[in-house]
Amino acid sequence: MSFVSSLLAILLFLCSFFQASAATETPSNNTGTLSNHAAIKAPLASKSLLLDIAKVGDNKLIAVGEHGHIILSSDALTWQQADVPLQTTLTSVFFINNKQGWAVGHDATILATKDGGASWQIQQHKPELEKPLLDIVFKNPLEGIAIGAYGLLFRTVDGGDTWTNEFHDEFLLPDDVDYLTDLKQEDEEAYLDEASSILPHFNRLVIDGRTLYMVGEIGLIAKSNDFGKNWLPFDEIYQGSFFDMARTTQGNLLVVGLRGHVYRSLKNGTPWQQRQTDTTALINDIVLTDDNRIFLLANNGVLLESKDDGKTYRLRNQKDGKALIAGVWFNNKLVVVSDVGAKIIAL
Repeated sequence: MSFVSSLLAILLFLCSFFQASAATETPSNNTGTLSNHAAIKAPLASKSLLLDIAKVGDNKLIAVGEHGHIILSSDALTWQQADVPLQTTLTSVFFINNKQGWAVGHDATILATKDGGASWQIQQHKPELEKPLLDIVFKNPLEGIAIGAYGLLFRTVDGGDTWTNEFHDEFLLPDDVDYLTDLKQEDEEAYLDEASSILPHFNRLVIDGRTLYMVGEIGLIAKSNDFGKNWLPFDEIYQGSFFDMARTTQGNLLVVGLRGHVYRSLKNGTPWQQRQTDTTALINDIVLTDDNRIFLLANNGVLLESKDDGKTYRLRNQKDGKALIAGVWFNNKLVVVSDVGAKIIAL
């Protein structure tokens, strides 16, 4: 894969070349023909391209990245590599409790662990789709959703034993709805092919109480009150992609994306106010701290800090210029992952 400077730049670059195959609402626990062997134990796995990191309980970190690397740490300094059955690039990781977690990645891959991340099993692997999954969340140990490129969305209600592909026409333009309706009547095979690539990329899911938010390509912001069965897209506020969303400690919403764009809402999405960031770097992730600060992680070593609930930001650029792809607040430290692995940001 290309060594570009961020998770989403990598994935969107690759997605532009994908040829989508049929996407239907049928159960999908078939692992397909595996084109990968087990991930190789690499001494420098913690220094390789890592694309997501999660805090598990109060004393464990788990990061995922290229070549199927999954690494664990209790101090953010020393890392141990987990046993992983595939070498597929992994893009996101989520834990519902201290033991049970999932990771997703390229080839619509979904992996699961029941031992806190020490070992992983394949729940889904579909190289024939040629699409990456970009995020995954569970609301309880049984019900989960995984999303990805070109509107890819899989749902499970049994902890991942089976995954069902869903097509959400809420995100179609009116002209697209008419086009697909006519195409389905004329050519079923062409309809399935077109439907699998007509939706925008779904980039990130955020659970906020009873509400599930999703952000993505072409200014997509949407919410669901039934865990993604039905979605209500917000009015467009920006035509570029969004990559993360969060509710601040004061109860306001933040959404971040391309070219340093940050929007803040005091009323759950209406109206949105653009905030000045003094950067054009792509913003990948929002990290909330225990002391009411907000950090925005971006490409080119750009780090933004807010001490007033996201109203204003101070630039704290990193000297190495490496992309800050994802991060967590862990033991009063900002721990991030990048194209040179995991590191602690000096504050």
